[in-house]
Amino acid sequence: MTIKAAYDTAVAEGRLTHDPAQEGVLPELDRIRDALAQPVKKGGLFRKPPPPIPGLYMWGGVGRGKSMLMDLAYDQIDVPKRRQHFHAFMQWVHAEIAEARKTGVDDAIRPVAAKLTADIRLLAFDEMQISDITDAMIVGRLFEALFAAGVTVITTSNRPPDDLYKDGLNRQIFLPFISLLKDRMFVHELAAEMDYRQGRLAGTETYFTPTDAAARERIAAIWDDISHGQSEPLTLRIKGRDVTLPRYHNGVARAAFYDLCGKPLGAADYLALADAVRVLILEDIPSLGRDNFNEAKRFVTLIDALYEAKVRLICSAAATPEYLYREGEGSFEFERTASRLREMQADGWGQGLPEDC
Repeated sequence: MTIKAAYDTAVAEGRLTHDPAQEGVLPELDRIRDALAQPVKKGGLFRKPPPPIPGLYMWGGVGRGKSMLMDLAYDQIDVPKRRQHFHAFMQWVHAEIAEARKTGVDDAIRPVAAKLTADIRLLAFDEMQISDITDAMIVGRLFEALFAAGVTVITTSNRPPDDLYKDGLNRQIFLPFISLLKDRMFVHELAAEMDYRQGRLAGTETYFTPTDAAARERIAAIWDDISHGQSEPLTLRIKGRDVTLPRYHNGVARAAFYDLCGKPLGAADYLALADAVRVLILEDIPSLGRDNFNEAKRFVTLIDALYEAKVRLICSAAATPEYLYREGEGSFEFERTASRLREMQADGWGQGLPEDC
């Protein structure tokens, strides 16, 4: 089935809403599907690299259906393939590089690229973004190897290629990678007018107090509805360090308060987290005060990052926002955080859910 036919079927069955902007990218996806469907020519004892097939870089605002379209194409393309969130992929790359270095190789990226290109013809990334100088240095060489081996790449991003790793350290060394992307991939802005995520959480309670069995049960029901029982950890590599979200599925993360605020994380970590997720489910926020002052400060920084990035927050807490911070140093400054927590509970606030959750 063509990707256009699959899209039309989903619209006819009411699983999707027809959108001209989404429909406009379908010819590019079918171009990739048709090209990959051609048999790979072989010569002698060795397989020749397949001819390069330009990939697709889909970018646009949150909730426009980028991930849904990529998944629709992924399901209809019948070749050896791999689909991952970009952060999860880079986590795998770093682990493979570490293993390669144990063998004493001079170039640890080369065997990783060879392992990857031997197994797939299509690589699909969700939410490509670069926030770490180490990743910026690796992806250029890795993608050169992918393209040289005939691997086709489809990726989504919230920003155009020219804005990747914007204002990053030593960004000039990253610029050739941007040129490579634009040369080897068709860049398409998905400028849909509607944010399809907002409707899913409409009318849903997002702040539960106190942190009792009833709150845990209601949050578990929301998570089960979102994840369909599927989740995996997501590790974000930030300035050479790893920050792990215990459960993640399709843009939605679930963590406990101490997973994110009980560890020595800072503003850069929370900004990267806010850039990587669309919805955060944060459980068991305790009463805050002088006894857990450091955790409280991190919580304030986390909420600021989520608020500025318009990440939807679903949480359970020991008290309502106004009574969450007990007396002591920092209680006055917490008033702004309490106000933001109240604002973030408003129906329709934030990014919402992917259309296909």
